[in-house]
Amino acid sequence: MPRLRLSFDLRRPEFTKAKASELAASMLDICGWADTAGFDLVYFGEHHTSPDGYLPSPLVAAAAVAGRTSRMKLRPILLTPLYHPLRLAEDLAVLDVVSGGRVSPVFAAGYREAEFDMFGIDLGERRARLIEAVEVCRKAWTGEPFEFRGRTVTVTPTPDQVPGPPIIMGGTAEVSARRAAHLGDDFDPGNPIVWPAYRDECLKLGRDPGPWIPRGPTFLYVTRDPAAAWNEIGPNLLHAGNTYARWIAQSAQGSSQWYPPIQSVEELKAGGAYRIVTPDECLAIAEELGPEGHLVLRPLFGGTEPDKAWASLELFAAEVLPHLDVKTGI
Repeated sequence: MPRLRLSFDLRRPEFTKAKASELAASMLDICGWADTAGFDLVYFGEHHTSPDGYLPSPLVAAAAVAGRTSRMKLRPILLTPLYHPLRLAEDLAVLDVVSGGRVSPVFAAGYREAEFDMFGIDLGERRARLIEAVEVCRKAWTGEPFEFRGRTVTVTPTPDQVPGPPIIMGGTAEVSARRAAHLGDDFDPGNPIVWPAYRDECLKLGRDPGPWIPRGPTFLYVTRDPAAAWNEIGPNLLHAGNTYARWIAQSAQGSSQWYPPIQSVEELKAGGAYRIVTPDECLAIAEELGPEGHLVLRPLFGGTEPDKAWASLELFAAEVLPHLDVKTGI
């Protein structure tokens, strides 16, 4: 059966009743539960200057979750050009130490001009800053002195993992996929259509990452009454999807097959990327993904209220998990 994963961004649209602190507390509780239930990894998104409070500090969130878990890998998705590379190397090293070597960050270039403007960074510098950050982190994590912008520096502490946390590259374009083959230890694309380009470039370098590993729906919610659940959390999903669609439309990408503009909850429902299903339907999705697939749950997506998130998770635990071959490690 597939690998089970979580993802959080802690956004909170105006109509969400729960406070930001309540969503954060629920994230910690959910991760604590998932750590013993067999989930193997948790993602933390990053965006800035978003009116809905989209998580701007994935490293802080990951550190908090590290204290509530002992097994799950922590995968912060970092808008890498917005970080000072030495500070990034330090923070990732500390996160790796406090988590006992469970960090596998995604280094992403970013695409929203508003975020770069916020930090006074030219969007045109993102490629160079991304490459520099990768190179600096690898040198920094040796614990040895190295040259950085004309001076000698030493970064401490060294990470728990040797030679350091695996650097997973992000990206949605062919050029970023091919660059990932040269820079990263792995590739976690926002769009699977670019995986063949990554694999092709890896093969040229003498290694084969294998075919794309299938993933489940963008959003998956388990309930006995899908129609009622669509009425309850459909607005949250519509908010989340259209936020991404608007950001992408304003970027050089212009559009994305994963986040097209959606006019209504009914249109969102018909698209198939967001699935609200019964336990039996969830099992069918898991079986279709197979043992290497990834089933990613986003319990608080779009500011979904904690009680509704837990209702889905508890049903998942009661009627789906027992039928999955998941090794919990307890």
